[in-house]
Amino acid sequence: MKEYITAEQIAKGKLIDPVQRIKLMSPDDWETLIEEWLDVKNKYIMVERVGGAGDMGRDVIAYIEDPKNNPNYKWDCYQCKHYHLPLSPSKVWIEFGKLLYYTFKKEFPIPEKYYFVAPLGIGSSLSTLLDDSESLKNGLKENWEKYCKNKIAENEEITLENDFLEYFNEFDFSIFDKTLSKTIVKEHKNHRNYLLRFGGGLPSRIDMLVPAVDEDTNLRYIEQLVKAYNSDSTDTITNVEDIEAKNHSNHFENARKSFYKVEELRVLSRDNLPERVFNDFQDEIYLEVSDTANDDFDNGFKKVKAVEKEARKTMIRSNPLKEVCTNWDMIGMCHHFVEESKISWIDDE
Repeated sequence: MKEYITAEQIAKGKLIDPVQRIKLMSPDDWETLIEEWLDVKNKYIMVERVGGAGDMGRDVIAYIEDPKNNPNYKWDCYQCKHYHLPLSPSKVWIEFGKLLYYTFKKEFPIPEKYYFVAPLGIGSSLSTLLDDSESLKNGLKENWEKYCKNKIAENEEITLENDFLEYFNEFDFSIFDKTLSKTIVKEHKNHRNYLLRFGGGLPSRIDMLVPAVDEDTNLRYIEQLVKAYNSDSTDTITNVEDIEAKNHSNHFENARKSFYKVEELRVLSRDNLPERVFNDFQDEIYLEVSDTANDDFDNGFKKVKAVEKEARKTMIRSNPLKEVCTNWDMIGMCHHFVEESKISWIDDE
């Protein structure tokens, strides 16, 4: 099959596979990604990024239980390592040492699990040790002098002897494990920042059904539409059911459809993009319609049609939603502005 070359490909180059893209991330971005990934796992009550000086070997803390007033709370540790090669034992002996030392000192409880997460993965030597807790214990003991003794705490020599040696020997080294990068990327797809980090385009919109009109009668935008229609007609509308028999029934039906099209777009944005994207989209349309919305009109319905017309003119140039928005969204946003009391068709009494 012949490949069709798009303008976007020429402007941005070939889309990089997410597993490859994480190899280009900075250490800070990698830790942020891990924090986001853990947020969507729905396994933890709270996730805290600690990485930096004084973290005592904890980059990202994932709480299984609330640590407040609970000195023996359950938690998992995610140690983020971002090197130019797969992770080897020599790079992490000190991390094992830190965990043993600081849990021995009761700075924090022993985690349920301690995972290493690295963009380039875990090397075969370290992977073998993580699968064999006894070999891992012996390896750390053999390498303690070189990698841990004088490097865990500043100006402090930490030796394997007396009570600490006994603690070391009884420690359960099976808590140490690894998580594959491809697993992280796959599960991170459920985070709203996934497209921001990896690209790939928005998914298709999912149609949202317009509910029965009697479910909306107390909404402000409905009340305002009724007032606008009344200002344009000699026949008074007392409830929304009357609209169906009047000249405004087609507009009313389209207004309600457009209102829920915006809700449809909001859900798409909520699930796939940072929150500010939809807010920025709203702001661009409001900027287009606000002057017209503040003008004087002979009646409210003329104002409705004028503001809707201005909304349809809005050119969304850079917002990510420009690829999926339609005129329905532009019109519907006007009615959302009314619902949010940003604009009115008829001044409230």
